Amino acid sequence: MDRSSECALATAERESGVPRTRGGWRAALSGQVRAWRVELTLGLAVVIALSLPLALFAGLTAGFVATAMLLFLALSLLVLFTAPAEFRTMGPGPGNRVTFLRAAMVVPVAAMVFHPSLQQTASVYALFGVAVLALILDGADGALARRFGRVTAFGARFDMELDALLILALSVLVWQTGKTGPWVLLIGVMRYGFVASGWYWRWLQGALPPSRRRQSLCVVQSVALLIALAPPVPPAIAVVVSLGALVLLVYSFVMDILWLHRHRETGPRDGA
Repeated sequence: MDRSSECALATAERESGVPRTRGGWRAALSGQVRAWRVELTLGLAVVIALSLPLALFAGLTAGFVATAMLLFLALSLLVLFTAPAEFRTMGPGPGNRVTFLRAAMVVPVAAMVFHPSLQQTASVYALFGVAVLALILDGADGALARRFGRVTAFGARFDMELDALLILALSVLVWQTGKTGPWVLLIGVMRYGFVASGWYWRWLQGALPPSRRRQSLCVVQSVALLIALAPPVPPAIAVVVSLGALVLLVYSFVMDILWLHRHRETGPRDGA
């Protein structure tokens, strides 16, 4: 979830693969569906394979499965409407295929956020395992894209937004367990607050230099939240681990904001 390329990615993502003209969007969408048909099928199978056993054996309900399916539908439509036009002929590439598979794994984790009353020990263990698997696959998509020469702004954005969604979902789940206070939600919402602030202070949209610190801290946030979420971990340890992750995240954002402020190009509404 590196913020260094957000400015360039924001420009690139406006070039959607689905035309906005009334006559062309259906054909373009149909082309994207054909390009992503394998990923859509496998993704749906993954969501069902992960959600249905949770409903049958971990004390969850059919409502949880329905929520997961709706989230997968929303995810699929978002991908199809924002994927570059070139994917209709070249395909999404191996990196994006792995990212989409990872997204299908994240869907059941995000769905649990809407069903806090169903968080029993068995279901938390199962979701913990799914989140760990999704985290392990993080990094494989980028490596595949570089190896096959299919690095795209869309792929980088897709991976970054999926990381942000997983961290947001995990922070909410940790809070819902009651092990920490609501302050743990800051780990999940801070990145979105940074992006929203850039709508007013335009200099926050500037391109940051690549940083291993940001990449490493993304993993640190996920691992820390997974530790706090694990059923055997007592509240005291969950607080210490989550608070440590939050402090590191605040430090990272402060460093980036200071760098952007020093290198800003002042304009209207850009502030001091």
